Formats: sequence, C-alpha cells, structure tokens
Amino acid sequence: MSVSKKVYLFANWKMYLDYDESNILANALVVASTDFAKKIKMVIFSSALSFYPVAQVLSDVGIASGAQNVHFEDKGGFTGENSAVMYKNAGAKFSLVGHSERRHLFGETNHEVHQKMEASLSVDLIPVLCVGETSKERKADKAKDVVEIQLRAALDNLKWKPKSKLFIAYEPVWAIGTGNHCDPIEAEKMCAMIVKMANSLAKETEVVLLYGGSANGGNIKEFLKQPSISGVLVGGASTKLDSWLQIVQNAS
Repeated sequence: MSVSKKVYLFANWKMYLDYDESNILANALVVASTDFAKKIKMVIFSSALSFYPVAQVLSDVGIASGAQNVHFEDKGGFTGENSAVMYKNAGAKFSLVGHSERRHLFGETNHEVHQKMEASLSVDLIPVLCVGETSKERKADKAKDVVEIQLRAALDNLKWKPKSKLFIAYEPVWAIGTGNHCDPIEAEKMCAMIVKMANSLAKETEVVLLYGGSANGGNIKEFLKQPSISGVLVGGASTKLDSWLQIVQNAS
C-alpha cells in the first residue's frame, strides 16, 4: 500500500444495532479515535433511529456520519421514509445510494437511485454510490455490463458543484455478508473500469473508489494495495468493536 494514499473506512451498521448498542459503540470509537484519527477518513452509517446522537458524539472527534438511505422528496406523505434534507439538518455529511440490499430486497430501481443522487447533491450530502453484479450475472460474464448500466443511470445529467467528491463502492452482491470476498485483483479490474467511466460521466468530480463485500481485517491490506481502491465499505464486521478496530489497524 502506498504510504501517500488516503484511506477511507466506511461502516454501514445496517439494522444490526439497536439504539443503546449504537450509542455504546459510537462512544467506544470516540475513545479509540486517538489511535487512528489522523491516519484515515472514517464515516459511520448508523440506523435512522440512532442517527442523531451517534452523529453528535462522533463529530467531536472528526468521524463523519451518513444516511443509510434517503428519500428523494424533501417532505410529504411518505410513511416510514426520511429525506436527504432531514438527514442533512440532523448532521449527515454522506449518504449511501443504491446499496445492493436496497436494490435487491426492496426493489429499488436505477431511476430511483438517480433521484436519490439528485436529492443528496441538492443538499450537499456527499453520495456513496453502490454498484455491483449478482452471482448469476457474473457467471454469465455480464458483470461489466451490469455495472455500466448502473453507473450511467445513476450519474446521467447530474449537476455537480466544482471540486465535488463522488464515492463509488463496488460491492459484488455475491460477496456481501457471505464471507466470500472478491479476489482483490479482480476487484481492481472492476474498480479501474468504474473510475474511468465515472470520470467521463461526472467530469467535475473527484472520484474515490471503495470495495464492499466481506472485507475484513485479514484482507483489507490486499484491497488497499490495489491502485484504484482507496478504502472499503464494511457491513457486519463494522458493528463489533474488535473486528472494526482490526480493520482500522491493518489499514493504517
């Protein structure tokens, strides 16, 4: 890993932690932050229920917070939803957009992903766009085609402010939560392709690539050695202090 590479560690707590568990882990990260605060950029995506107190605690030590999901309308009759502007006003700096679980478990379409990208940018949330193929699509040699379609749909005709950042997480669906991570060399091939395409679609932005899908303390170094990969988006392993700090230590 190049010593000059800035490392980004993004933790998606999903629906693993309740209110108390989220706050306990957030406070534990604050205590541990003196060991890594200057070495990496960390973003925590906690649940909507615990978002505000977690974001307040983490902001004191420079750890940013993000929304796991945003609705594309600011307000309205959308029971159970939370808008991008609501998250922004509560302290969010980032938003996850198009996570594979949103796409495949909740039927989120490429059009809706585009709307959520627009909503995030409209309130200056930094989007973390998730793209990736299923096992069936990879076996059919359609991985690149699927990711290209997802990228074009999400990034088409977006309005970017000068020097905007765009994070893209390549997360092969078949690797998420399975313990079977993508081979780092293969992940690099996909990420290099994604960077090239994203730069052509979002010319005013700085594109940063993350890998997501069973990343852990044992394989983080191999992913960060790849020239196109600047960090990871981690799910379950980020909800336990020991396993998350092992990732942090091995990434530093």
